[in-house]
Amino acid sequence: MISFLRDPGARVKRLATTLYGYTFLYDFILLYPVYALLFVDTGLSTAEISSLFVIWSVTSLVLEVPSGVWADAVSRRLLLALAPLLAAAGYALWTIAPSYWAFAAGFVLWGAAGALQSGALEALVYTELERLDAADRYATIMGRGHAFGTCATMVATAAAAPALAVGGYPLLGAASVLACLLCAAVATTFPEHRVKSPEETPRGYAAILREGVREMRASRSVRRAVLLLAVVWAVWGSLEEYVALLAAATGVAAYAVPLLVLLVSAGVALGGVLAATGRHFTDRAFAGILAAGALALGAGAISGVPAGFAAIAAAFCLFQMATVLAGARLQDRITGPARATVTSLAGLGTDVTGILVYGGYAAASTVAGHGVIFAVFAVPYLVIALALTRGAGPRSGGERRRERRASGERRASPDPAPPAGRSS
Repeated sequence: MISFLRDPGARVKRLATTLYGYTFLYDFILLYPVYALLFVDTGLSTAEISSLFVIWSVTSLVLEVPSGVWADAVSRRLLLALAPLLAAAGYALWTIAPSYWAFAAGFVLWGAAGALQSGALEALVYTELERLDAADRYATIMGRGHAFGTCATMVATAAAAPALAVGGYPLLGAASVLACLLCAAVATTFPEHRVKSPEETPRGYAAILREGVREMRASRSVRRAVLLLAVVWAVWGSLEEYVALLAAATGVAAYAVPLLVLLVSAGVALGGVLAATGRHFTDRAFAGILAAGALALGAGAISGVPAGFAAIAAAFCLFQMATVLAGARLQDRITGPARATVTSLAGLGTDVTGILVYGGYAAASTVAGHGVIFAVFAVPYLVIALALTRGAGPRSGGERRRERRASGERRASPDPAPPAGRSS
């Protein structure tokens, strides 16, 4: 047993298993597929429901960076345990006292939960893998973690209908709260080792925030990675909210809409699993993923037929794969102690871009159908692919490691003299 615990491979497996359990339980929420129906049945109008989504988005936007700084200042494991507890409180409010203000409070709690988890989870997993000399497995493990979360949503979607028929919204709420409580319990088993020298550890909230911003300003490669992750994730992640509407626009019967949505979800799950195959991709190969996804999305959406959802599922598979790889690129390029802060800055960019996508979709819906709008939103991926193809080729893993060592040497130096115009 002692040799097992000391084996780095065994500790990597333990970390991965904990992550998979956490992501599955965090997304195994039976209220997910029907909470809009709960709002309608409570008597809310479409405008009131839309205002709840705004409250949700603004909460996440406001708390994204502060929560990332907090994750660098305190235990990341603690934040990962608190996040599902906040979500559980929100789901309990929805089912115990359904009303507009209870729903609004629930969305504030849910948004805060997402902000606490964002940045802290990626930073904890990467730091632990790096400590075990297994950072190259980050894309594989995180990709599978995303796949487990997507599978949990799919299972919850399938289970929601019979559960609703048997016990109504109270049963769905109780099951969702239970899943969150189990998720918090799993979070407490995450390993966490962050022993730093006083010179490496910034003191206080403001110091940590300055350290994160400084790293973004000092490293061109970090800035590029932050922007890449924000845009790649935000566009398809926002479009996912409209997949059901796109499915209904094909003319299929109402009962078939969830099946098409599940097909797309399966593509997302597969993309998380396949991310491991692209951990050594060059910029050109990464651009190829985005371009292929854009073409598949445009073709499937503009076809206007249910069969086109096979192409849409393939597109979302490629976009999820690209998102995981973009996240891995960002973690590889962060060299300072404010890892969660920098990751949360990328999350802030994702939130802002997502709001722009929602606004653009709403405006476009007045003059175009869902298929055309989906096809239009494939264009940003083509633009990114072109920029990556025309830009300078990426550094090799060895070059990145040399930069990381050089960065460490600069931090260790008693009187560092940073070079002018440092770039990566």
